[in-house]
Amino acid sequence: MQDEPIDKEDILKELNDFHKLDYKYSEGRILGSMCTEAHPFAKEVYCKFLDTNLGDPGLFKGTKHIENEVIKSIGNLLSLERAYGNIVTGGTEANLMAIRAARNHARKYKGIKNGEIIIPSSAHFSFKKAADMLNLKIVEAKLDEHYKIDVESVRRAISENTVAIVAIAGTTELGLIDPIEEISKIAQEHNIYFHVDAAFGGFSIPFLKNLGYEVPVFDFSLDGVCSITVDPHKMGLAPIPAGGIIFRKEEYLQVMAVDSPYLTVKTQSTIVGTRLGASSAATYAIMKYFGKNGYSKLVKSLMDNTYFLKEGLENIGYDVVCEPELNIVAFNHPEIEAYELSKKLDELGWKVSVAKCPIAIRIVLMNHIKKRHLEELLEDLEKIY
Repeated sequence: MQDEPIDKEDILKELNDFHKLDYKYSEGRILGSMCTEAHPFAKEVYCKFLDTNLGDPGLFKGTKHIENEVIKSIGNLLSLERAYGNIVTGGTEANLMAIRAARNHARKYKGIKNGEIIIPSSAHFSFKKAADMLNLKIVEAKLDEHYKIDVESVRRAISENTVAIVAIAGTTELGLIDPIEEISKIAQEHNIYFHVDAAFGGFSIPFLKNLGYEVPVFDFSLDGVCSITVDPHKMGLAPIPAGGIIFRKEEYLQVMAVDSPYLTVKTQSTIVGTRLGASSAATYAIMKYFGKNGYSKLVKSLMDNTYFLKEGLENIGYDVVCEPELNIVAFNHPEIEAYELSKKLDELGWKVSVAKCPIAIRIVLMNHIKKRHLEELLEDLEKIY
């Protein structure tokens, strides 16, 4: 830090120069991200609540009420009449909270000390962080021929130390929905905590169902589901950071609670202490602004773009890995290796990612990607072909 103050305009100029190095969502070239540009209204509300701290809710009772209402609304969206949980920084923190709740619950009520969690090999890397931080062993369930968790593999993986089973509603790499209904029955049968990571699909699957799409059941209408991660800062168009963790029972929060004697509440269950209220306020506002019908229109637009890209790729001659269930398309060139194709696209200004299972180019059709961008992409892919 320098000794003397620097003029505001000089600071802004320097920051602007750095900002120019960033890719912009509006350019339509960010094709591998599950995040997108937040809605202007959500940004406006976010700024109004920048000084609120939900870590000390007694000082910010209005903002805490907003968070409660958001959790209630998301819970209702996920078929839960009475929901418990928090708006947190994102899917990673939400998954950490779910696994911590499962571990503590199993420790308290089953006496399990050396816990194990069963996750599909398609699971997000946040579960590896959770296992590392919580001293849990990961047991990986295999995938079936459709790249979804193999139900029998889950059944075989269960042991006396299993504290949680995890399934995905919108896999990170392919956007697929695991057979959650079947796994829910297994979890109930063995009295094991069952967490659904719907960070990606949670804000689209309910609206696809509303539009008449045939989508698998994934939510709290299944009795075995104990918690669900859902991220408003993805298809919900809330600003980053806005992840959500929804619990079926309050006791899952209670088993994580620690004393917080100097705050306005007696205990705290979240991982972070100081917790921004702006995320809850922005999520509340944007959910009110769109409503179910507004989100349904947004999701339909995303799926229309998804099918447009899939058909365009197939017309050129690219191999699409699987029929999209959500707004992700994975594909390969018949001769060019995926990482080499990724490099060629990067040289043309397209920021894609490469899936690992199977290895393929992965494109996430988020709100900032318009049909004109896809037309330009297909033109470049045809030239490469």
